[in-house]
Amino acid sequence: MTRVDPPTRGDERTLLLAYLDYHRETLRQKAGGLDAGQLGTALPPSGMTLGGMVKHLALVENSWLREVFLGEPMSEPWASVDWDADHDWDWHSAKDDTPEQLWALYDAMVADSDAVVAAAGLDDPSAKPSRRTGEPFSLRWILLHLIEEYARHNGHADLIRESVDGTTGE
Repeated sequence: MTRVDPPTRGDERTLLLAYLDYHRETLRQKAGGLDAGQLGTALPPSGMTLGGMVKHLALVENSWLREVFLGEPMSEPWASVDWDADHDWDWHSAKDDTPEQLWALYDAMVADSDAVVAAAGLDDPSAKPSRRTGEPFSLRWILLHLIEEYARHNGHADLIRESVDGTTGE
């Protein structure tokens, strides 16, 4: 998929999904076309890598839409992870995956998320409530949170990608 600027007009759902897709494609631009070594390169002092970021955002999609919104167990590989042993397993384990494995996992989690979103309304409540307020999240809130998560990490991806091969750009 080619990154397309979000429309300047549209209903709320259209705009939210367009911005989410825009940020997903930005991640693909920033982390795409790299080999395993490049995906595993960190920009010190951070240990963050582009491969870890791809795997982390796959987890974020699955966690928020499958686990929090639907109240179901997360998909594999997340369901089998000993998160107590390594709270950042998604980031750390990416170095053991090929680029093809990382992108296949990411694509599967995005497709699953898209199916969940397509079947729900923006005001539908999450099955799991906020730990802070005890209130359920709306799908609208979750979509806005996903956009925020991608935007923040795409900023990190800009810096890491430039350090890997000099590639810059919006």
